[in-house]
Amino acid sequence: MKHHFTIHPNFKHKLLFQVGFMLVFCVHLFSQSSQSIDSIQKQYELGQYEDQERLNLLTELSTNHYDPAQAIYFSDKLIENAQKVDSTIYIYYGYLHKGNAFLKKGDLEEALDSYFKGAEIVADKKSLTNLGMINIAIADVYSNIGDHQNAVIYYKKAISINSEIGTDNNLAIAYENLGDEYLNVSKPDSAILMFNQSGPIFKRLGFTEGIAMNIGNKGIAYAMMGQDDLAKEEINHSINMFEDMGGYQNAVSVFLTYMSELYMNQGNWKRALEYAQKSLAIAEKYGLKDEISSANLQLSKIYEYSGNLKASLISYKNYSAYKDSVNNISAVQQMANLRTEFEVAQNQKEADLKMAQKQIEVNLLSTSQRNQKIAIIAIAIVLVLIIVLAISLYKRNRFIEKTNKIIEKERNLSDKLLLNILPEQTAQELKDEGKVVAKKFDSVSVMFTDFKGFTKHSEGLSPVELVKTVDFYYSKFDSIIKSYGLEKIKTIGDSYMAAGGLPFPSDNHASKLVLAAIDIAEFVQNASKENPNDEQRFEMRIGINTGPVVAGVVGTNKFAYDIWGDTVNIASRMESSSQPGKVNISDNTFKLIKEEFNCTYRGEIETKNRGKMKMYFVDGLKTQDQHAEISPA
Repeated sequence: MKHHFTIHPNFKHKLLFQVGFMLVFCVHLFSQSSQSIDSIQKQYELGQYEDQERLNLLTELSTNHYDPAQAIYFSDKLIENAQKVDSTIYIYYGYLHKGNAFLKKGDLEEALDSYFKGAEIVADKKSLTNLGMINIAIADVYSNIGDHQNAVIYYKKAISINSEIGTDNNLAIAYENLGDEYLNVSKPDSAILMFNQSGPIFKRLGFTEGIAMNIGNKGIAYAMMGQDDLAKEEINHSINMFEDMGGYQNAVSVFLTYMSELYMNQGNWKRALEYAQKSLAIAEKYGLKDEISSANLQLSKIYEYSGNLKASLISYKNYSAYKDSVNNISAVQQMANLRTEFEVAQNQKEADLKMAQKQIEVNLLSTSQRNQKIAIIAIAIVLVLIIVLAISLYKRNRFIEKTNKIIEKERNLSDKLLLNILPEQTAQELKDEGKVVAKKFDSVSVMFTDFKGFTKHSEGLSPVELVKTVDFYYSKFDSIIKSYGLEKIKTIGDSYMAAGGLPFPSDNHASKLVLAAIDIAEFVQNASKENPNDEQRFEMRIGINTGPVVAGVVGTNKFAYDIWGDTVNIASRMESSSQPGKVNISDNTFKLIKEEFNCTYRGEIETKNRGKMKMYFVDGLKTQDQHAEISPA
């Protein structure tokens, strides 16, 4: 049976070749054509190197490693080593490669976090080359979350910048990824125009990965235009090129799924099944979430069209489970099971009806005597089907009633979980409008905390002990922040971030946040003194700054409430310039709380990428009466 070719919504593998291509032109590293990633990794693990050579090896590994988890690990090592030698450009590469690896795994929140950190460094350096590159990365994330409009905007910005500075490699990548975005919204003609721009550049530069991706993308465009034979030829060519190069499992898995779709289009179920199973095996081996989901959905369609509804149900459940796994809510899986069972039951009824109709049509072609017998049989079948349909409708109504009750219960649970993630006003806006509009706040106080020597001390702890120790501190921090009516923003490793003055503006947010910081510092100090079980304890630095910020929600699935702006960056600098056990505040915060707190002026202190800034240590409240005026909410 012939069916309409459909583009897979999670066809996202652009950055797999972007950064690798960028580094060929930006730094002199080891050639992947002469040395495999495995041998480079062994060379790194066995050798002792000078700083520059170590940075080069880590850059190659974080850029081109075929395992996303390993790429993340080497990106972190690159950032760590680059920070030791204060190499801004390699720190930027580390965050960019880390974001690429998370994007490859489908962890969009982590990818965005890495790109934001890289973008901050680009803004400081004002490098057009890096700015063009990070615009491509940001556009890719927008593409992954289905925001077509913003994805196109950022791809076109990247094209404009790279055209201006003549960076052909990134210009070709921007064209290629924009073409892929047009495929995602079923615009193959526009996609072909972009691929015809990028393809010649890839060939001129001799970039094999880009050439292979360009050929495969054109194949998909041809498939969408109904040119199946040409599509198979191009996609197979691309798969063979990637398999010859090795280390491109994401692209291979995606293209294998498309080959399966093409063979299913032509009614070749056996070949379609082989390609889909091979795609799933590769995706599962390397933990590629989007590709696992797509392959299971394709298998479900193949089994359904070939009449194996039981196998179709199993594959569709696996597709639903992976599709919703990022939400980390077990109830979603239960609802997925209910929906798929109902849909398969409906498909079974339709299949029964079709089989009965085919049988009737075949029998009507025989002799008149046989026709009379068939007519009697057909009437009996129709009567039976009417009875079955009536029973099915009754059961369906009962099923819908039961499902609605489950949905209501899960909706209440989801609302409760949502309030644990977002402020109440923001959560309500998300439910009512389906999105949250970013808001600017003119005066917000931002606090960062960080444990001294956390990485070194935590290496001796087991994962269970490490989580228990961090939870011991953060649970108390949450309680203190809540008691003062403040807002916890997020935790990043051993760093804790909170703010006052949002989502509802207030006049005394700086005083409340300083009081909360003092309580937190006292708790950390007392925890070190009163430790009868001799558990791992840490010293902590605290920094606070006040100023304007922009607040909003990041992501569409694994979303989070976050704030941005120079105020946040300066608050981070206040923390890194503080001392263990001290609350270090900026001049902006001091001006708001100087009448209520005793503070020690530290002078103008040099900060990274910010120059000299005035800083103060908070010594405590001036009087007990003033403490009462700004007591916890």
